[in-house]
Amino acid sequence: MIDILAIHWNIDPVIFHIGPLGIRWYSLLFVSGFIFGWYIMRSFYRREGVSEALLDPLLYSMLIAVIVGARLGHCAFYDPSYYFGTWEGFKEVFMPWKGGLASHGGAVGIILAMWWYSSKYGKKEGFDLLWILDKLVIIVCFAGACIRLGNFFNSEIYGYNTDLPWGVVFERTGDPLPKHPTMLYEAFSYIILGLVLLFLYNKKLDKMHRGEFLGIFFTFCFGARFLLEFTKAPSVTLFTIGDGIVINMGHMLSIPFIIAGIVIWVLSVRSGKPAAIVRDTHTPTKKEPTHYAKPLE
Repeated sequence: MIDILAIHWNIDPVIFHIGPLGIRWYSLLFVSGFIFGWYIMRSFYRREGVSEALLDPLLYSMLIAVIVGARLGHCAFYDPSYYFGTWEGFKEVFMPWKGGLASHGGAVGIILAMWWYSSKYGKKEGFDLLWILDKLVIIVCFAGACIRLGNFFNSEIYGYNTDLPWGVVFERTGDPLPKHPTMLYEAFSYIILGLVLLFLYNKKLDKMHRGEFLGIFFTFCFGARFLLEFTKAPSVTLFTIGDGIVINMGHMLSIPFIIAGIVIWVLSVRSGKPAAIVRDTHTPTKKEPTHYAKPLE
């Protein structure tokens, strides 16, 4: 029997068609997250004197890293026997449009891409890997929220049955029972974290340390993700504890990021290195030497 008190969701995931091509809400929100992030990143570059010409390679490397990393993460973590054990499955590794993107894999992909980006451009502009990651995690919060809203339009990544008043009946799945809208829980948690990090950047940057934004992000983003996994219907159950508490792959993949976040946070504060780029604006006077002479040998 359908629960008429629950929220009923039956939105078509396709907005409109252009010939045989369907434009989906998920695709629109996915792209919107990157566009929105580009403008936020531009404000960071302007504030700290980094060339805006580097925004385009940043955007391209981010897009590639997220798609490739998230796709490989899904294939490797959630169904490796299919994707790497059968020829049909292996071909689908290269077909992300068929569904299956893992945020943990996307996080690894971003870190690797930003290591390349900072190595190539950072020395000239005065930034390092931690500096660029500190900025990106703020953008990732809002882009991640857009992606989770896209999941809502796709009626996917929902949770267990619930009798809470905000339970959602995803009618397109054919299941009449209301579910936890776990993807919305995640979206809201990302938005809150993003706003907090943005506040710290705008108002407390002079008191922040290099890597501290990254540490806070890993700790609270994946901490929230770990907790919300208890409401999510797992795709890969690892084991159960206590009174039927399910521990799934999402839990296990979140733990290393939480630990890394705490370690990075502590080390960044202990290092005392400013979060912002510190540029030497001192101009030598005529009486000051511009270089040191080589000592006599």
